[in-house]
Amino acid sequence: MFNEKLLVGRSILVTGGGTGLGKSMAARFLELGAEVHICGRRKGVCDETATELMDLYGGRVTSHGVDIRNALAVDEMIETIFRDAPLTDLINNAAGNFISRTEDLTPRGFDAVANIVMHGTFYVTHAVGRRWIALKQPGNVVSITVTWVRNGSPYVVPSAMSKSAIHAMTMSLATEWGHYGIRLNTIAPGEIPTEGMSKRIKPGDEAGARTKALNPMGRVGKMEELQNLAVFLISGGCDWINGETIAMDGAQGLAMGGNFYQLRDWKDADWTAARDSIKAQNEKDRAARG
Repeated sequence: MFNEKLLVGRSILVTGGGTGLGKSMAARFLELGAEVHICGRRKGVCDETATELMDLYGGRVTSHGVDIRNALAVDEMIETIFRDAPLTDLINNAAGNFISRTEDLTPRGFDAVANIVMHGTFYVTHAVGRRWIALKQPGNVVSITVTWVRNGSPYVVPSAMSKSAIHAMTMSLATEWGHYGIRLNTIAPGEIPTEGMSKRIKPGDEAGARTKALNPMGRVGKMEELQNLAVFLISGGCDWINGETIAMDGAQGLAMGGNFYQLRDWKDADWTAARDSIKAQNEKDRAARG
């Protein structure tokens, strides 16, 4: 679909690029000739991903260990990157989410999502965008959101609120920064199963089972579909797309909201089992980090 040298000369940062959707997009950008930066809290994971991708595709992947909830650390990372070579594109992918009845949430649980998704995304976008403006350089920002920014979602209220903030940021900065040649758009994907996220938002389910049963197209999304859409949005194929949220979910959001309303039938025991499963996954991840 795309010329193999389409992204030569581009320098792209993917937040949360060590695993999952971020890793997949980073791989495709590298394959098409871009220089890629990936960042995440687990520097070791990002290092392993960088090595793996360069072994597969050649090119250059630079790994950064950063907690995007820390504005100063974000600015220091972006300054380091720009000293070497300015970014041309930013992919805001880093996120966090888990299902919970809202009455069971603690302030710490709310902040665990909001500080990454809302605050962290703004910190990175602001640090990159103001440097583009100072350099009089155009740029692209593509953020990963959700279809629930249009209709909300029960049981993931911190994520729904935070992703809606990214949606609002995208529309707002598209109009504010458009005259600088800076474009911002978002992709709102349906379920593309990844281990960590699937076990936090659909614990106990076979990956994709619920989506396959409810989706008008009867399937989950494919990584290559996300890769292709992300590439198109930064490729120059249509630079007049600005301030848009593009759903990529097989029309599930249109058909039945695309959210977690179906969990209204869960009993206390179901929520207890889900909470235990999520805690077990968190412990597994902490153990993997050492």
